[in-house]
Amino acid sequence: MIGVLGPVEAWGDAGEPVRLPGPRHREVLARLVAARGRTVTTARLVDDLWEVPPAGAVGAVRTFVAALRVALEPQRAPRTAARLLVTDGPGYALRGVGADAWSFEDDVVRARTEAPVAALDLFDQVLARWRGTPYAGIDSGWATAERARLAELHAGAVEERAGALLALGRADDVVPDLDLHVAGHPWREEGWRLLALALYRTGRQADALSALRRARTLLRDELGIDPGPRLADLERTILRQVDAGPAGPPDVWQAATSAYDRAVAARAQARLEQATVLLRSLAVTGGEGLVAATNQRPAAIEAAEQHGDPRLTARVIGAFDVPSVWTTPDDAEASAEVAAAAERTLARLGADAPDGVRARLLATVATETRGTPGPRGPAAAREAETLARRSGDPAVLAHALSGRYLQSFDRTGLAPERDAIGAELVGLAARHGLENFEIQGHLVRLQARSALGDWDRAAECAAEAEALAARHERPLVPVLTGWWRAARLAADGAASEVVETAYREAGRSLDTAGMPGVARGLLPLAVLALRVWRGERVLAGGTAGSDDTDWGSYEPWARPHLLLAEGRADAAARAVSRLRAPSPGLLQEVLWILAGRAALAVDDRRMLRAAHDALLPAAGEVAAASGLLTAGPIADHLAGWETP
Repeated sequence: MIGVLGPVEAWGDAGEPVRLPGPRHREVLARLVAARGRTVTTARLVDDLWEVPPAGAVGAVRTFVAALRVALEPQRAPRTAARLLVTDGPGYALRGVGADAWSFEDDVVRARTEAPVAALDLFDQVLARWRGTPYAGIDSGWATAERARLAELHAGAVEERAGALLALGRADDVVPDLDLHVAGHPWREEGWRLLALALYRTGRQADALSALRRARTLLRDELGIDPGPRLADLERTILRQVDAGPAGPPDVWQAATSAYDRAVAARAQARLEQATVLLRSLAVTGGEGLVAATNQRPAAIEAAEQHGDPRLTARVIGAFDVPSVWTTPDDAEASAEVAAAAERTLARLGADAPDGVRARLLATVATETRGTPGPRGPAAAREAETLARRSGDPAVLAHALSGRYLQSFDRTGLAPERDAIGAELVGLAARHGLENFEIQGHLVRLQARSALGDWDRAAECAAEAEALAARHERPLVPVLTGWWRAARLAADGAASEVVETAYREAGRSLDTAGMPGVARGLLPLAVLALRVWRGERVLAGGTAGSDDTDWGSYEPWARPHLLLAEGRADAAARAVSRLRAPSPGLLQEVLWILAGRAALAVDDRRMLRAAHDALLPAAGEVAAASGLLTAGPIADHLAGWETP
């Protein structure tokens, strides 16, 4: 175990301290912890260790790594491969070893999904790991950023622990910790709100009002801003001397769920159906809600199948009609399980099942097989749409149209078709109060209009989606539209450093969005696509100073460009020769452009012809079908590719 929640330390399997070498060695180890298992290139380590790298800096890094390996694995036999600090391509990574910062982050996220008793226990464990200033003694820019991020997470955990205590009726236990907390974090409104609420619940109304007024004074005098609505609402509540316990929906929720638990048998079928409805609501909240919904959905379906009633299973599967605007599943294994269960249920129901039931199951197959080559997904989407239109049920039709959109990537050049689907979704959903599908329709049109180069209409779609998201509390929408605005900067000709900064700012919003299918590899791909499009220098081992070198599934298309940047033309040619057609999806045009540009650089005529032919149907479009990044007009690339 490696510790960075304080001075950099390490412990063996039995908890014994590991003697680490000098400060530079500790900094290398800490930098690898910050990468969270991803590879950090040697070049990046050199840049992070020295403002002005000395001669022999690369050799020094290798020496530091060798010494760390001896410290971490003292029993490793000579000339055997390291198990914990491994060489990976152009750099190093930590594998097979934990870090207190990693478990700290993971457990904070997990605690947020637990009921108050379990959450309190987990937050207590989490906060006990905090040993002081993270990455103490390291003053590099990356360490400063990591310190700030972890400190924010720690402050949030303190507040969420206080919230759990309040939910358990233990207001007296909250006040001392929050007094210290607001003293150290005087501009955190949530800390002041929780402190005032705890004081009020212990009968100290005057102290509660005093805390709120101190908060207001600090915020106005130091930051020039007024307190947010939650502080103002609490102050009004206290002044009215109304019970400041969880009001409105939280009380209703608690009463309703308690009554449900008492009234409905533990193994009743109704519980499964209601659980699926809850998972659907969780999914659109993003973050841990989306993660929980993704993880729990296969278990709910499996439980339904165990009842032996295919009609129940069909209802459980079909009720989760959460639309997606991304063609890579967040959890491919879970998606495959859901699609397989839908296929089994279709077979058991037979052709005599109601059109709407079959349409929902087929729409589920289309949705969960998105991004997977083969005929089944498109066929399921077409059949789902036919049955849905025949059923006359607008919600079923919206689900089917969503599936058809996700399967409209069997070739390039289909942005007009997707724009038409989006327009129908918007109109249908608006007429029938299907807000999730109305938002999806606007986002689909944002993607399609961007691919068609109509950035002004795409901006209108973004604004409409954001307005709906604000009204219906859909926090993932601003994450996607934030990326779109960065892509538009690129399309409008903004300087590359401006665009790359915007991409990185947008990338931070994805860290807690619960969408790994979107997030993994997107930031480095966006920067690489921009630089390749504009003919700018690609940095060996990474992109434009980005710390994120986890390319995810995009690695094969990035590798030739990284090898060319290192001057390794022969290796780049081999990498190009191994490329295959990208999976059908929102980024296929961008990936084909990367393949074609690399093929041109190494004179691989076969791959150049394949890329040219694949992109030709989209010659009038912009490589921006995702709405999140762009590689510029496709015609600009094709114009420079002479194919035999």
